Amino acid sequence: MTPDLSPQTRARIEASFGAQGLMRHLGATIAAIRPGEVVLHLPYRAELTQQLGYFHAGGTSALADTAGGYAALTLFPEGHDVLTTEFKLNLLNPARGAWLEAVGRVVKPGRTLTVCQLDVHAVEGETRIHVATGLQTLICIAGRPS
Repeated sequence: MTPDLSPQTRARIEASFGAQGLMRHLGATIAAIRPGEVVLHLPYRAELTQQLGYFHAGGTSALADTAGGYAALTLFPEGHDVLTTEFKLNLLNPARGAWLEAVGRVVKPGRTLTVCQLDVHAVEGETRIHVATGLQTLICIAGRPS
């Protein structure tokens, strides 16, 4: 059993997410924040699709990257921030549904580098289709980058 997040850590994650212009533009929201894990949701909109009507891989990737970044940030000390240094995402199935759910989970926490597992599902009613999976490496940085 992992301890719950402090109210300060939860507020730091929510404030940082709220400052992300891309996530706001896409319409993504935080569905859950736990130590080492963050879940994001992205509702379907025609503006987020590619030519066949599926969620565009760019939106899927951005959602996965952000979920992993915030999963790592839940474990970083106060006054530190996160940047992605590398990620690989395999697209497994066409992303069609009412919304996407991206889960970022810390696999290996570190003082400098942290590795996360990324999984994205398309959800329609009770149906969940695994549409993407990947790994991500993130760096813990002191303060805000200039």
